[in-house]
Amino acid sequence: MDIVIELPSGSGRPAYQRLAEAIREGILSGRFRPGERLPPTRTLARNLSLARNTVLEAYEQLIAEGYLSARHGSGTFVAPDLPDRAFRAEALAVQPSPNIDTATPGLGAFGRRVLQGEIPAQMAEDRSRVSAYEFRYGTPSFDEFPMDAWRTLTKRVLDYPPQDLLGYGPTEGLPALRESLARYLQRSRGVRCDAGQVLVVNGSQQALDLAARVLLDPGDVVAVEEPGYPGARAAFAAAGARLAPVPVDREGIRVGDLPERAKLVYVTPSHQFPSGAVMSATRRLELLEWAARTGAYIIEDDYDSEFRYEGRPLAALQGLDEAGRVIYTGTLSKVLLPALRLGYMVAPPALQPAISGAKWLTDRHVALLYQAVLALFIDEGHFERHLRRMRKVYEQRRIALMEAFGQHFGERAAISGSESGMHVLVNLAEVRDADAFVKQARERRVGIYHARPYFLTEPPPGATFLMGYSSVTVDGIREGIGILAEVARASRVPR
Repeated sequence: MDIVIELPSGSGRPAYQRLAEAIREGILSGRFRPGERLPPTRTLARNLSLARNTVLEAYEQLIAEGYLSARHGSGTFVAPDLPDRAFRAEALAVQPSPNIDTATPGLGAFGRRVLQGEIPAQMAEDRSRVSAYEFRYGTPSFDEFPMDAWRTLTKRVLDYPPQDLLGYGPTEGLPALRESLARYLQRSRGVRCDAGQVLVVNGSQQALDLAARVLLDPGDVVAVEEPGYPGARAAFAAAGARLAPVPVDREGIRVGDLPERAKLVYVTPSHQFPSGAVMSATRRLELLEWAARTGAYIIEDDYDSEFRYEGRPLAALQGLDEAGRVIYTGTLSKVLLPALRLGYMVAPPALQPAISGAKWLTDRHVALLYQAVLALFIDEGHFERHLRRMRKVYEQRRIALMEAFGQHFGERAAISGSESGMHVLVNLAEVRDADAFVKQARERRVGIYHARPYFLTEPPPGATFLMGYSSVTVDGIREGIGILAEVARASRVPR
C-alpha cells in the first residue's frame, strides 16, 4: 500500500519545511514504518501541486536528519534502523515533569542542595495567577510605566552602530550605564562608589548568587534576618552555607545575636523584608563594627528604598562603611519592570575581580540593548521623574490600604512596615485558619499571601499576611479589603 502524504496548511513557513514536518510526524507516529518506500519525488510533487525541487529539498533535509535513506536507482525509504524511542518522541515530549527527586542519579552536591532548599517552592508559585484584586508583593504598576519614553529611547539605541550592541560586551556592564548608576546611587542613596565598582547584573537575585559563589564554602555560617527574604536564603543554602536566623526587632537585625563565626550576614536595613523595620543609626554602626572586628562581609539588599513616605530618604549602610565590608545590591525590577531583569552590585574593590570573573562564567553580560536604553533613561531624567510620580501613586494606595483596614477591621488588624516600600505586613487576630482564609479570599477574586514562607523558625501566632499594594488601584484596594472583611465575618468562630 502506497504511503499517503498530505501537506499541512500554510503558516508562513516554506512548503519544503511543512512537507518535511508532515513526513517526520508520520514516521514518529508509526504511520510510516522503517524500510517503507516513499513516493517518487515527481509523483509526490504532482499529487501535492508542488515543484519537484520542493519535494527534493524536503527529502534531503530528512535524509540529513536520519529519518530517510536513499538507495541509488531504488528510491527513498524510511530509515530502517531508527531506534524504538524515536517513535515515542512526541508522546514523551508532552509528559508532565516528574516530581522533584533529590535522589536523581548523577546530581552533584550543588544540585542536591538546590532541590532540598527553597528553590522548588519558589518556582512552583504561579506568578501568572492574577485575581481581580491581586495583593501580590513586588509587582509594580505597569499602567504607570512611561512606555512612550522607553519606546523612543529604544528606537534611538537601535540606530547605534551595530558593533556597539550586537556583539559581546563588557562583563561588568556598559560604561555609560555604570557611570549613570554610580551618579544616581551617589546622589540618591549616599553610596560611596565610582563607576568601576558598579557591576550590572540580571536582577538582584544574581547579585546574591555571585556573592555566595565567591565568598562561601560548604559549611560556612551565614546570618540571615528572621523573618527574611527566601530568595537570599536559597542562594546561600545552595552554596552549602549553614543558615543562622537572627531575630529582627523595631531597629532591624539584633547585632548582639549574630554568631561570631558568621562569614556573611544578609540585611535589608532601609526597609526590612518583610517586617518593614528600619535599621537605626546606632544599630548600623554596631553592625559595621561587628563586621570589621570579625572579618565578615555584609550584603545590603536595598530592594525598594526609593519609595519612602514618612521622613527623609535613608542613606545606604554602605555609605558608612570604612572597612570595605559591605556589598551593596539593588534592583530595577520593582522600580521599573520585572521583565527587564536589571540590577546592580557595588562591591569593595578587593572583591571586584572574583565577582566579575564569576559573572563572566555565569552569563558573560546583561543584554546590551536594555543597558543602553536604561543609561539614556537615567541620564535624560526619565528615571527620577518616574520615581517621583510613583511615590505619589503608591502613597495614595498605601493610604487607601490603611484607611480600608481601619474601616473594616479596626484594631483587629495590626499593620507594620507602612512607612515605605510597596507592601505591609498585616496580622488578623480573628482569623483562625489562615490557609482556609486565603482559599476563601481567592474564591472571591482577592489574592492574598501568608507570611509563613518568610520565617525559618515558627511564625508569630495568628494569621499574618504580606500585602503588596503597588499594582492595585485605590478603588481596587478598597473593594478588595471590603471583600476580605466579608470573608473574615463569614468564617469567624463564635466566642
